[in-house]
Amino acid sequence: MSPVSSFQPRTVSLPVEFFAGLRHSALAAYGDGTVLPVDAIRDAGYAAGKALYDHFATWLAEQGESHPDRLADERFPWLLEAYFHGIGWGLVELQTLSEAVMALDVSDWGEAPESAGGCLVTTGLFAGFFGRLAGSPISVLEVESPTASAGRARFLLGSIDVMGYVWEAMERGIPYDRAAVSA
Repeated sequence: MSPVSSFQPRTVSLPVEFFAGLRHSALAAYGDGTVLPVDAIRDAGYAAGKALYDHFATWLAEQGESHPDRLADERFPWLLEAYFHGIGWGLVELQTLSEAVMALDVSDWGEAPESAGGCLVTTGLFAGFFGRLAGSPISVLEVESPTASAGRARFLLGSIDVMGYVWEAMERGIPYDRAAVSA
């Protein structure tokens, strides 16, 4: 028997309740439950996002599409939506807010919590995934969705410097969409 010559990423399926369980366990690990280990959860999502990129590349090849770094720009949003929906995360819609900032709206999203705290795993996941895609670090910021409801969230994606600018503008009370356009 010859060894496998091509890389086949390994994945597992988990019920969406995993995210609530992770959040609950992380809070319990901190004793009083007042502090959530946000960075640790995002870091786990980041590592998963980098690996998910390999899975996406394999999925694209199975669909007869180009590797992600050679994929036609006009096909990318549709294929990204088909991929995430197909693996059970939910629906995604990529939108351009400015030359430097993209918005990623998600609905029927596996992690979108009904309580405060945001989509910590997803924030890291998108940073790792899109960072690999871009070939440079990408910062991801979860913001209030214009159509906020259970299962929906909005993320902004951009370079670390640009997203730092957007965050600082938001802290001064400037709406994220205005900050993104001026970034």
